[in-house]
Amino acid sequence: MASLINCPHCGARPKEEFTIRGASVVRPALSAPDEDWHRYVYIRDNERGRIFEDWHHAAGCRRWLIVERSNITHEVFSVTDAADKAREAAQ
Repeated sequence: MASLINCPHCGARPKEEFTIRGASVVRPALSAPDEDWHRYVYIRDNERGRIFEDWHHAAGCRRWLIVERSNITHEVFSVTDAADKAREAAQ
């Protein structure tokens, strides 16, 4: 059986309907020093365990989602609409 992602808009859907952009990484401020930008662009820690990733529901609602999952077991813990998460962060 295929792994399922519980899209907040479409319900449980097979993971093959999604594309993954990668880990959710906080972008430095435009005025940040060059060292911060170098680390953001080129240097990434490959953390094990629960991580947040940006996923796109390409074959469904076409929304960007924040998926919290284990990169060891691939278990999905939560799925949040990226626009909702951005609105919460802005408040």
